[in-house]
Amino acid sequence: MILFFAPESEINTTIETVERINSPYRIIIFCLLIIILLVCCFISDYRSKVKKGKAYAKVNLFLNILNKRKDGYHNLASVFDFIDLYDEITVIKSNTFKLICNNKSLESEDNIIYKAYLKLKETFPYIKGVKVILKKNIPMQAGLGGGSADCAKFISLMGELYDLSLTNKVINDICPKLGADVLPCYFEQTLLANGIGDEIELIKSKLDYYLVIIKPDFNCSTKEMYNELDKKKRTEKKTITKLVSALKENDYDNFSKYLYNDFEKVVDIKDIQDDLKEWGASNSLLAGSGSCVFGVFKSYTIAQKAYYNLSKKYQCYFCQNKRMD
Repeated sequence: MILFFAPESEINTTIETVERINSPYRIIIFCLLIIILLVCCFISDYRSKVKKGKAYAKVNLFLNILNKRKDGYHNLASVFDFIDLYDEITVIKSNTFKLICNNKSLESEDNIIYKAYLKLKETFPYIKGVKVILKKNIPMQAGLGGGSADCAKFISLMGELYDLSLTNKVINDICPKLGADVLPCYFEQTLLANGIGDEIELIKSKLDYYLVIIKPDFNCSTKEMYNELDKKKRTEKKTITKLVSALKENDYDNFSKYLYNDFEKVVDIKDIQDDLKEWGASNSLLAGSGSCVFGVFKSYTIAQKAYYNLSKKYQCYFCQNKRMD
């Protein structure tokens, strides 16, 4: 069967070669060819029905919440970066939607992945079902964008699975309706986000750094954090340009100097930040709306040592920022 697709000259040469081999060996070769063909067919069929991906966690290196809009969203100015902590997603063609997760509390129609599936069906009605297998590694209610990252990666994998035309227009229409962080997470690159996270400017940076992330023994509800922040008087728009310039110039010292997050006004994380700095972090910051706190390190060795020692006191993660290939 494989020979069927080869040029006639090659087929004749192969047949002549096989004929010169003793009969028992011809049978063995023929059987091997059949096995190879079946394996190739199986792999091809599997790839057409199954797609896998990694949903990378995000950190906000800068997060200035400007004001609340009439639609309930907030205008913001933020710099996103992505780290090598990720959830694992597998999507399989099916007749109905089903989500299987190692965290059973997420197996419901309230999950953002299911909402993304419904949005995709509105745009592409011919989509059938899909079985989603989600392995959570990113901590929840931690400010690392796990849910948004899962949603964004699901949309991307569905595009591959069903050969969808996911143009910029389609992505820009669907993602912001699912959550403010979904569109930035779709790009998985260092970027500047304005508006409600729907105005994206990619930042070309080759800066490498390491993170030790601490998950405290409390969670932060994004909605509640925004409510508390809305009670604060906010009239000053912070300058984001110095951080963006440092990233573009691969300037670690200024990069670490200009980290900022408005949500630090409504949650007390000073003790955790002090611990990170005591073990060599250049700076530390609340992750998104919390509750995780991360420290940035220029040196792998120092970061690894900090992780080892802080792990005795906290739930910790050792990461590096994700660079584009």
